[in-house]
Amino acid sequence: MKRIGIVAKRNRPEALEALKELAHWLDSRGLEVFVEEGVARVTGLRGLNPEGFRKEVDLIVVLGGDGTMLAAARMVAGAPVPILGVNLGGLGFLTVIPRDELYPAMERVLRGNFEVERRMTLKAVLTSPEPKEYTVLNDVVINKGALARMITLRAEVDGQYLTTFRADGLIISTPTGSTAYCLAAGGPIVHPSLPAIIIVPICPHTLTNRPLLVPEGSKIGVTLSSEGEEVYLTLDGQVGLRLPQEAKVEITKAPGEVLLVKSPFRAYFELLRTKLRWGGDLPAPRGGEGEPCS
Repeated sequence: MKRIGIVAKRNRPEALEALKELAHWLDSRGLEVFVEEGVARVTGLRGLNPEGFRKEVDLIVVLGGDGTMLAAARMVAGAPVPILGVNLGGLGFLTVIPRDELYPAMERVLRGNFEVERRMTLKAVLTSPEPKEYTVLNDVVINKGALARMITLRAEVDGQYLTTFRADGLIISTPTGSTAYCLAAGGPIVHPSLPAIIIVPICPHTLTNRPLLVPEGSKIGVTLSSEGEEVYLTLDGQVGLRLPQEAKVEITKAPGEVLLVKSPFRAYFELLRTKLRWGGDLPAPRGGEGEPCS
């Protein structure tokens, strides 16, 4: 590896500090360092446009949280560029390397001693009024606006009628996204290697509308049947637009994958246990025997 791209939020001092430190570390080892054009104007480092990140770097290091990782993943989806996520944010299911493990992990990666996971992405096509296409790593969400009213969504799978959801919205997720909004809405945790797409209604009126897994090759069609409601299409929680009446969204597996560098220090299930605090010790009771806990 000779050319390293770094992605970080330019409005986060902690991320810029980590970026400059990493850039100096890489430069001292004779490697070329590139950042996004907006960050280049702030730091004085060499900038690259999104196409340059797709074609001209050997590795991308993301400094931030899962939101920064999602933006980077969409930028290079389908390109054979591995992404190493370093967690400077909160929960971080995608940014699996803590800050204090950054340089030990980088040493391994630069020696070629690393593995990647191939994460599937979804393609969402808004078919009307004019076709628009989007790629996501986590999820496609159709949800209502500010008013507390349910919306009506007609769903099909491979051209076969599934059901009409009366709900606050609908999530169509990859296995990678199963630990994001999907999980908060009551969806299952799905191992990222499983070839499946997850459909999760958000607060459905019919309580028997449960999360559903379909094969990764499925074509999911969702038509907005509500009239006069504000309804939005949100992509990875970062890109959004208002849907016109009777809009139809078609979701399929995208042709490109995202290559995520696996943590060299812990496996997937250890990450789950750590992030979700599974199996931790119960706190000791505050009161003594026979005393109230206040």
